[in-house]
Amino acid sequence: MARSFFLGPTMSDLQGKRALVTGGTRGIGAAISARLLAQGATVTACYQSDQRAAEAFAEHLAPTLREHLELCQLDVSSAEAVEEHFRQDPRPLAIAVNCAGVRDDALLGMMSADRWSRVLRTNLDGAFYVSKQAVRRMLPERAGRVIAISSPAAHLGVAGLANYSAAKAGVEAMSRALACEVARKGITVNCVVAGFVETELVADLTAERLAELRRQVPLGRFATPEEIAACVLFLCSDEARYITGATIPVTGGINI
Repeated sequence: MARSFFLGPTMSDLQGKRALVTGGTRGIGAAISARLLAQGATVTACYQSDQRAAEAFAEHLAPTLREHLELCQLDVSSAEAVEEHFRQDPRPLAIAVNCAGVRDDALLGMMSADRWSRVLRTNLDGAFYVSKQAVRRMLPERAGRVIAISSPAAHLGVAGLANYSAAKAGVEAMSRALACEVARKGITVNCVVAGFVETELVADLTAERLAELRRQVPLGRFATPEEIAACVLFLCSDEARYITGATIPVTGGINI
């Protein structure tokens, strides 16, 4: 029997869908929030403490996008804060992006317990708290997208990043398990591995270190936040409805 194929738009319209993006007002998170807004979604962009940066992000958006943006101060490392946020906002949720992340580097033998736990609380525990509440909100709708931003550090040994590497590896493992748990409910769960990206997370590195890192990238450059956001947007689209439990590298060719 012959099959016919309809070649429609390559990206789905997100009109009327609501998204939550943690770390959504700076760097990769800001690019993701902007892309979702441009596709018609209503976006709650969460930030931990820098209200000025959050407001500056909103001001740089076109007025037609800004009216669909909600800024929200949220400490994702606090289970109580995340639970309270979802209690106060009972609206359906179609998309949750775990992008909030911090680094606090030190060699493991010199790393304090506080440095270890601070990174794990934000990068791993925060993704758990948000994912838990998000899927509970998505289950009645039998549809949803949960996406986490990971890092090559989850796969490669990087001196000084034991806490960050452990957190990102944990996020990937957690996401794969969650993908199995909610697949039959129409919810997909995926990770995007963001390689070296031109954001504040690498702003503290020396010029020599940055040049060394660029030499490790086969494409010879760092990514822009928008290039990471493009992959996230695809995973939010109908075209990605059969992708779940995946870890997708956007690394410029760095093997993971």
